[in-house]
Formats: sequence, structure tokens, C-alpha cells
Amino acid sequence: MSELRAVGPGSGTAPGGTAGPNASGPGGSCGPGPTTPLPSPGPGGGNATRGEGGTLGPGGPAPGGVASASGGSSSSASVSTGSASGSAREGWLFKWTNYIKGYQRRWFVLSNGLLSYYRSKAEMRHTCRGTINLATANITVEDSCNFIISNGGAQTYHLKASSEVERQRWVTALELAKAKAVKMLAESDESGDEESVSQTDKTELQNTLRTLSSKVEDLSTCNDLIAKHGTALQRSLSELETLKLPAESNEKIKQVNERATLFRITSNAMINACRDFLMLAQTHSKKWQKSLQYERDQRIRLEETLEQLAKQHNHLERAFRGATVLPSNASGSMDSNKDRCFPSKGDLSDEDDDNEFFDAPENITMPENMGHKRTGSNISGASSDISLDEQYKHQLEDTKKEKRTRIPYKPNYSLNLWSIMKNCIGKELSKIPMPVNFNEPLSMLQRLTEDLEYHELLDRAAKCESSLEQLCYVAAFTVSSYSTTVFRTSKPFNPLLGETFELDRLEENGYRSLCEQVSHHPPAAAHHAESKHGWTLRQEIKITSKFRGKYLSIMPLGTIHCIFHATGNHYTWKKVTTTVHNIIVGKLWIDQSGEIEILNHKTSEKCILKFVPYSYFSRDVARKVTGEVLDSLGKVHFVLLGTWDEKMDCFRVTTTSMENGSDSRQRVHEAEDSRVMLWKRNPLPKNAENMYYFSELALTLNAQENGTAPTDSRLRPDQRLMENGRWDEANAEKQRLEEKQRISRKRREAEAMKATEDGTLYDPYKALWFERKKDPDTKEVAHVYRGGYWESKEKQDWSMCPDIF
Repeated sequence: MSELRAVGPGSGTAPGGTAGPNASGPGGSCGPGPTTPLPSPGPGGGNATRGEGGTLGPGGPAPGGVASASGGSSSSASVSTGSASGSAREGWLFKWTNYIKGYQRRWFVLSNGLLSYYRSKAEMRHTCRGTINLATANITVEDSCNFIISNGGAQTYHLKASSEVERQRWVTALELAKAKAVKMLAESDESGDEESVSQTDKTELQNTLRTLSSKVEDLSTCNDLIAKHGTALQRSLSELETLKLPAESNEKIKQVNERATLFRITSNAMINACRDFLMLAQTHSKKWQKSLQYERDQRIRLEETLEQLAKQHNHLERAFRGATVLPSNASGSMDSNKDRCFPSKGDLSDEDDDNEFFDAPENITMPENMGHKRTGSNISGASSDISLDEQYKHQLEDTKKEKRTRIPYKPNYSLNLWSIMKNCIGKELSKIPMPVNFNEPLSMLQRLTEDLEYHELLDRAAKCESSLEQLCYVAAFTVSSYSTTVFRTSKPFNPLLGETFELDRLEENGYRSLCEQVSHHPPAAAHHAESKHGWTLRQEIKITSKFRGKYLSIMPLGTIHCIFHATGNHYTWKKVTTTVHNIIVGKLWIDQSGEIEILNHKTSEKCILKFVPYSYFSRDVARKVTGEVLDSLGKVHFVLLGTWDEKMDCFRVTTTSMENGSDSRQRVHEAEDSRVMLWKRNPLPKNAENMYYFSELALTLNAQENGTAPTDSRLRPDQRLMENGRWDEANAEKQRLEEKQRISRKRREAEAMKATEDGTLYDPYKALWFERKKDPDTKEVAHVYRGGYWESKEKQDWSMCPDIF
């Protein structure tokens, strides 16, 4: 990448609207300016800010100092720690609100991994203005007084403390609370937002309190006995004192008497402390029950509101289609000619709204003659005149070729979205049985393999002599993996335990890849790719997802490793959060948000990428990504600018000396002669909107191949049936496979329990092609490819593969 040359002075503004070193932060001068290489934008810089009541408000210029924004002295923002309410921290902070274009003082409460705020402390009894979950939040410090908390685009709080010390106290408390919340989320096997407390839980709580009360009574009895025997002991000691004994003996008796008195006092203090503990437990038990009841009521109200919205949306959509229906005599003459899979858009259902919102069974069958109704998806399959039978013939012809360029078009079966999703709010979606109507005909293993669509970026990076230039290409490769998600609103199939997927492109592109599902709960997939061009890519990804009513958050957990053989440069990074909006009502759309730090463990050089969350009121381009490439000393050498769905450009940063002897960085990203395009997205295939918006690579991933392992995703029957448009059979087959997987898991659990009872060693489940190892650089334990797959494929020896299909 020798064309990444330096540019001279006279530069424009920084990419992403980043201010120069003399720019002030969004709250006025509360201290020194930002010191980080890539300061976060202020309230008017493109983040999705929320006004009071959780309503999105337009961004705007930052206000002045704290005193003017609050209408009073900033010293009033006192903070108390360890309050009687049990909060980790609570106190006054200044929050940016779009309603009055400035900072306003709000009472913030940090408790149990949640940060809530109120207009005043008294308002805590009846109203909460907003709450943000720290488990999925990013905490960014802007300057000495300002900091930002964002959970990936849905909520962003711009906050200001009264002083740098108060800001640091809050940031420290928030970071500790976030670490604890993330740990609890990782350790929890079940969904974090379960149903409200059940009757069994209440009974267990009451039994615990009764047991505590009984134990306190036992302690009280023991205390009475101690008092009784202590009195008798003191009486005996007093009698001994009246006897004519040597002076030395009398002194000893007095010491024993004093110690007996102290013992009685200590036992009384102990029983009093136990009683206080019991009273505290009883008091907090009532508070917990009230809080849980409140959460249950809130959930019910939310479900009712969402159901009404879904009904209104469905009614409006049907009314819109009804406006374009042909007259009854005309439509009746055409009924016999309608395609049963693709009827006209004017078809209306005679069902009323109440009948449409039924409880979702585990297995949902879709009649072949059911009409088309769009329920929140932006993918329409009714624009094609080709029948499924003809498409299947084309597919069989394409499988004979080296690479296929089309798959059967997606049928647009009717599905009541609300009947499925209303029972999923707040739950981990990987543990909920879902019909294939929500899926695309690819597994998560194949989606991971799609990260290699722009593998040529790593090929070019392997040829770089400069590690900083190499880091630019690695950053572009990282961003490119998100370009396939912009229209992909369907979910991939959850892989079965032991399922694999291979992609052998050694002859055409110089690389080959292998994925394996190595864990079922939590779901985890291991991926290994190696190239003859001198690089290896490996990752173990765990996907966690939560449905929040109007949006779905998908949080990949795990580290991605890229190693270049010639130099030994070892790069690692993690993925950002993906958010799917308008789940119930409206057109589905996807956003990426968060930060990625790509670290070269050999040289300590790094690149910081920021995925800017979408904001309706932002002037920035949508899906914007900015980045900076820094050396081991923190000096910026390259600036990256682009979008995660289109392209990434690179600009070299030069340093010029000022007259006073200081250095000034010059950044130019407007002059075309300084621009180097690192990556540009490939165009989608023709008619991609009817083929799940698959890219050219994605269209080939599920093509049948000879010689693959019997556990390969291409051989999964429910996925194959779904791709061919036979969704009824696919749903039945999916249920069969999931039941087979449950039986296997129960058998392993029974074997483990039996081994524990017998005292024998039990060998837990181990992946076939991957093994757990500790990385020497990151110190993380993850599944790493152990070898042997390609040798087994060459010999066609698959005797060790489990029967999962």
C-alpha cells in the first residue's frame, strides 16, 4: 500500500466531524479539552440522543457551562454513595435534553446494573424517566466533566458532572456495575428477563424466611440458657469470693466473674444482631415482591400496547390492499387462474383481528394455498412469475455447475408475527422454538463463513511491508464483514451440536475454511480459515440476543484472531452489536453500533473503529464508520472513513511543526489525490430481493457438494426443504431434529449423573475438529482447530462423525 502517502498542510476537517485539538467539548470548558485520538461526538454530533420521557429529539449545538445550563451553581450536584435504598450510587448529574436545548439537573440512581434517572429524588416513588442497561452499554469519557452512556443506538445519555472528581467517581461506579452485569449475563444459562416471580418462587422465599425465623428463635433459646447458666455461674463465683481463700485466688475469681459478664453481654448483642437481620430480610422481601409485581404489571401493559399496535398495523395494511382490490365480478373470473403460491396483492382475509392474534404453537404449519400478507418484513416474494417447481429445476441444473448464481425465490407465506413474538419479549431467542418462516436457508456456520467474502483484503495485507499499512487493510476487512447484513432481516438456522460447514476455495481463491458448532448452551461456533497467501483467521463466537419489544439486539461474544505467517503479526478484535428495528410494526431495518479495537500483539499498534449509531436527526451519512490507526506510542498515522455497507477510505496523517515549536496534525479527506480506497462492496446479484438479499458468495454456500462430512450444513434436511420452498415439511423436519438433539443432550446428562454417583470419570462432550486452548497473547481459552478434517475428507473416512441429521 505504498500509495498511502503523506499529504501536506491546509487540510480540512477531521473525518466524522472530529474537531481539532483546539475544539471545546459539548459542555463548555469544564476542564482541559479531549485527549483521546478520536473523541466522541457531542450531543449534536450524530448520536441518537433522547429527550425527557425517552423521546428522540434533534441534536443541536452544545450549551455553555454547567451553571448556565442548570440555572444554578454546579456545586449543587452532590452525590451520595451507599444510600439506604441499597443503590450502588445515586446523586445529581446534568443530562442533555433536546426539549430545552441544554443540560438539566436530574437525579440518577445506579443499582443492579441499571442506570435510571428522575426529575427529582421525590419522583422515584412513582415515575422513572428512563433506564439504561449497563450490560450492553458503552461508556465514553469526553472531557474532564462530560461523559456518554450508549446502549447501541436505542438510548444515548450525554451527562455532565459538577467536577472532574465527581465525573471520575461516576465513571468508576458505572464501569464496576457494567463488569458485574456482563459477568452475570455470561454466567446465566437461562434468559436474563424471565417471567415475573412464580408462585413456586414466592413459596420458596416464604419458606426461607420461616427457616430464618426458626433459627433466630433457636438462637434466642440458646441465649436464654446462656443467661440462666451465666447467672448461676456468677452466683457460684460470688459464693467463692466470700470464702476465706488466698488473695491470689480471689483475684482470679474476680477475673472469671468479669469474663462471664462479658460473655453474657456478647451473647445478647449477637441475638439482637440476628433479630435485626431477620427484620431487614423481611422488610426487603416485601420490597422485592412489590418490585417484581410492578415489573409484571409493566410487562402486561407493554404486551397489551404492542398487541394493539400490531392490530392497527395489520388493519391499516389490509385496508390499503382493499383499496386496490378488483371488483367482485372481475376478481371472481380470475380466481381459477391464480397461482396458489403467488396470489394477487388484493387478496383479503375474512378473519377478524381477534382471531388473528392466536397463541403460537411450537410447530406452525403453513397451508400451501394461504395468501400473502406482509407482516413487518421488507422482503417480498410476489414479484416473480416463476413457480417453485421451475425454480427447483433451475437449482438442480445450477448444482451441476461449479458455482450457482440463483436459488428458489422466497415464498411470501402469511405469518402472524405477534402471535410468535409476544411470548419472546426479554428472552434469549436461541432458546425459543421458532418456525422456519423467520429464517433464511443458511445456518449460522455459513453466516460466519461469509466473513471471508472480501478475503482479498487479507491477501493484500499479507503483502504489506509496513505493519501500520497492514493494519489499515485488516480494519477494512473487519468492516466488510457487516456489508452483507444491511438487508438481511431473516435469522439463520441455529446449528445443531456437532454440525460442521466447510468451504474449500483453495484452487480458486487460495483459502479454505471450516466451522463447527462446539457448544449448544450457550450456543458457540468455532471457525478456522487458512490461506496459501500467508494468513490464518480463527474465531469462536457466542451469539446472545434479546428481544425488547420494538427492537432486537444481537451481541456476538468472542475474539477474532488474524495471524500473518511472514511477519508473525497477530491481530485480535471483537464484533459490535447488531440491532434489528421495527420488529412488530413497520419496515425492518438493521443498524450496527459500538467500537472495535484491533490490536497487533506483536507491535502494540492498534486501530480504533467507531460504528456510529443511526439517528434520524443527524446530518452525518447513515451507517458511518470512522477510525484511526495508532502506533505503539499512541500517535495517529492513518485515518479511516466510510460506511459499513459501502466502502472504506484511508488517509495518511502528517505532522507539521508550528511556530511555537508544538506539533499540529494535518488531516485531509476531501482532496481526491490523498484518498486511497481500501474496500468497496460488491453489487448484489440480479433479483437479490427475491433471494433473501444473498450476495454472490452466499448463493453458493448451500449448493450441494460431494465428499463433505455427513455433519455438513448442506445436508441438513429442514434447511434444504426451506430453501426449496417446502416450508410445511421444513417446519416438521426442524421439530424432529430439535427433538433428536434434546434426546442426545438428556442422554449425556444421564451419563454424567451416573458417573458422578459411581465415582467414575466422565468425559464431557468435546468438539470433533476443535480443542480448547489458551491463547498466549490474549490469555483467553477458546476452541482452536486441531487438524485432521481435510485429511479425513481426502480419505473419505467419516467414521468418527456423529449422526445428527
